[in-house]
Amino acid sequence: MADDPHAIQSLDQLRRVIPDPAQLVIDKTRPTLDIHSRRIIGLSPLVLISTQGADGRADVSPKGDPPGFVLVLDDTSLAIPDRPGNNRADTLVNLLANPAIGLWFCVPGLSETLRVNGRGRLTQDPDLLARLAVRGREPKLAIVVDVEEAFLHCGKALIRSKLWDDDNRIDRTEVPSLARMLADQLALDDAVVAASEEYLAEDYRSGLY
Repeated sequence: MADDPHAIQSLDQLRRVIPDPAQLVIDKTRPTLDIHSRRIIGLSPLVLISTQGADGRADVSPKGDPPGFVLVLDDTSLAIPDRPGNNRADTLVNLLANPAIGLWFCVPGLSETLRVNGRGRLTQDPDLLARLAVRGREPKLAIVVDVEEAFLHCGKALIRSKLWDDDNRIDRTEVPSLARMLADQLALDDAVVAASEEYLAEDYRSGLY
């Protein structure tokens, strides 16, 4: 709220609430991908990608594949394949306007995560795309990230959320299907819902790569 009388609007105000971090927390930021960062990237089947468009609007988008799908090219660069999706291409469009990028890697069963920040660019390098192929299918393009900093993130958030706890998984019927939710949002009739559910089921089966 713009008129919030309790708003925190300066670093000084913030540090009265949250004290300065310990020196170890500052020093853990590394300029390269070390053996531990590489290990987590190699085990991760999911990365969340943060970018910002020319209009200043931030976005977070997931990329997922078999563990190790993000390819570490060297100590300061990595490559992320872009698989078939809904063609919004929010991340890709944003990177064309603003190369700043943030990555969050997680590994199922591991509470600690890895954060990587840097600058991203798009490429259709044929040799690289061949290395990123899955099931014999190459991505149409890849995001190459020039790493500026990488650091391990403690496990408190995932421990509190019980993200990997099987007992914390919901019954799928608690949330409507994607087709039903979109129909409710866009005021579509039931015939469209049925057709959309059939399309999505087939796309999930055969359109992943």
